Amino acid sequence: MQKNIAIPPLTEDLKGVLIDADTIARRVSELALQINSDYQGIKEPLILVGVLKGSFIFLSDLCRKLTVPHVIDFISVSSYGKASQSTGNVRLLMDTRENQAGHHVLIVEDILDSGYTLDYLKRNFTTREPKSVKTIVLLDKPERHVVPVQLDYVGFTVPDVWVVGYGLDYAETYRTLPYIAELDIEEIKRKEGK
Repeated sequence: MQKNIAIPPLTEDLKGVLIDADTIARRVSELALQINSDYQGIKEPLILVGVLKGSFIFLSDLCRKLTVPHVIDFISVSSYGKASQSTGNVRLLMDTRENQAGHHVLIVEDILDSGYTLDYLKRNFTTREPKSVKTIVLLDKPERHVVPVQLDYVGFTVPDVWVVGYGLDYAETYRTLPYIAELDIEEIKRKEGK
């Protein structure tokens, strides 16, 4: 007998659910179908590069729906440091391990905010002589773009609010919520005495 999975209730720090778990699951399936179609017939495995830490849940769900040959890799970069806004200076914290030369590469990111990180990664990966470099983001915040970045696959467009859940965090909390919620950043700052 299968039991229902408990959905964590909203806390006072969360204003509301923007995208529920079922909607996310449907959209991830749609994105996987498109990727399977676009990369049908490739001979070398597609390299999925998850940008840590935010993309890990999205990448996990996405890759299990792919039927094209693929391998998983990770990269860790920082453009925020301890700040809540990107500094524009992207630092490489951990590089990929797979040789990208001659392979198609798909960068898997949780959110496109300023664009600094994806712009840096696309330029960096292009120097590694892959067959192609494409991007997929779960969430796009167009109002926050500073650097123009070509997106090949987009899960959802969201307003300029602080979002958490499904891999996205605030100070390493809320990552494992099964939905995307809007964080009440003013309430958080009030609690932290800021």
